[in-house]
Formats: sequence, structure tokens, C-alpha cells
Amino acid sequence: MSSPMKIGAVIITMGNRPDELRALLDSVAGQNGDRIEVVVVGNGAPVPDVPVGVRTVELPENLGIPGGRNVGIEAFGASGTDVDVLLFLDDDGLLAKDDTAELCRQAFAADPELGIITFRIADPETGVTQRRHVPRLRAADPMRSSRVTTFLGGANAVRTRVIAEVGPLPDDFFYAHEETDLAWRALDAGWMIDYRADMVLNHPTTAPSRHAVYHRMVARNRVWLARRNLPAPLVPVYVGVWLLLTLVRKPSLPALRAWFGGFREGWTKPCGPRRPMRWRTVWRLTRLGRPPVI
Repeated sequence: MSSPMKIGAVIITMGNRPDELRALLDSVAGQNGDRIEVVVVGNGAPVPDVPVGVRTVELPENLGIPGGRNVGIEAFGASGTDVDVLLFLDDDGLLAKDDTAELCRQAFAADPELGIITFRIADPETGVTQRRHVPRLRAADPMRSSRVTTFLGGANAVRTRVIAEVGPLPDDFFYAHEETDLAWRALDAGWMIDYRADMVLNHPTTAPSRHAVYHRMVARNRVWLARRNLPAPLVPVYVGVWLLLTLVRKPSLPALRAWFGGFREGWTKPCGPRRPMRWRTVWRLTRLGRPPVI
């Protein structure tokens, strides 16, 4: 019999939620099955007190979400390959059940093509899952599990072979859309992504626009995402669709100014290496319900 899959967990923190972080760490420690090794990355901030056995890395500056998570990956060896699977969890989240790690092991063992699992995020008070936390266009029923084309950054499990094969999260994105960049590269390499409604991370309901940099980085990274990953004919289509959607949503004037500032940055600043996906990947994304133009 093969040995159970080794699971690690990467948690980045700004050090400002010590109680929530401790509760999350307790929920990870309470998972059924073999012990999960945990690395907490202080992203430009000291790491609060953590239980014995939890490793910590303190960065002198905030590298952003993808940069901080990439440091956590490398704490598990090159591309994280000292373990088989890495959990990425928000520091103010909480694993709602004690069988999540075992369900991950079972899912990855049963499906060799499965590269990424994205969990359902639910408000701890109401149990409600926000529509934006269901990573597909048909998001009305968050209790339905399915194949999807992207994943949620702070509530997921990634097979480390995926990272070794396609590379880490894009550091320069700093915040927003780094998950989709990795998802598209993984799908282009033949991996699949599952949304699992039975794997739950409790997380308070929030609005992404609470971040001061939200509108600028969302716009910039949309353009970078397209420039890095899409076949040339689809780049203007994808960017154009998101431009129209932004205008239809009628953001405030300051938000719109920030958005267009980021949009301009997306075209004028380097976006990293360009590796356009194959057209058969475009078709795969389309069959999965989300063609890469929206």
C-alpha cells in the first residue's frame, strides 16, 4: 500500500489578527489523519505567537499575496515538493470540519488529473456563501460541486506537482487574479480543478473593495492575465468585455479613476513571461462553462 499523501499548509498574515490566526491553526491541527505541517509567513510584519511545531517566516517587507504564498511554498522545499499537497488558507478563516484534509487526500488519490481543489467559503454566523466565492458563472447553487476553471486564493488545496510543472503564483500581481493565472497554466498543462461544496472554510462576509488598492490592481491584473496567457486574438476580447462590465456596474468616480489608472498600467508595464494557452485549452475552458473571454 502507498503511504498517505503528505499535506502542508501555508498561511500568510499581516500580524493583525492573532486570535483568528490561532483559531485557524487549531482547526488545522484538529484535522483527522496524519499531522499537517504548517508554515506561517509574516508578510512584512511580525508573526504573532503560534503553537509549538508551527514554523514561521518573517519577511522584511510586504510582498503581496502571491509573493508571500510563494515564500511559504518554498519553505516546503523547491516548489513545495517536500509534501504532496499544500493548503492555502486565509488567516481569518477556519476549517469548519475535521475531515477536510482527509477528503483532500481521497480526492487527489482517486483522480490523477485533479490538480487543485477550491473549498466553499461560508460566513460563520449565517452559513451564507457569497456568489463571488463560487468560481463559476452558474453560481446560484453554492452547494453544488463541479469542475471549474479557477479557484479561491485563501481556501484551496494544490497538488505540489502542479507548482513544480507550471510554476508558482505570479509575484508581480501583488493582489487580485493571481489564482486565475495559475489556474489557466495548470489547465493548459492538463490538470483539472474541482469546486467542493463539502470542504468548507468559515470566513466572515467581506467586500473585496475594502482594500485600498482594489480597483487599480483588479484592472491592471486583468490586462496582465490576458497578455500573459491568452492567444493573441482573445486578448482584446477579454479585456474589452471586462471594460464594458466595469462601466455597466457604474463604480464611483474615484473608483473609476483608479480602475482606468490600473488599466493603463496593465498595457504599459511588463507583465512577466508570455505563454499563451493552446486553443484546445480555450475549448476546454469553454466546455467547463467559462470561456476565457469573461
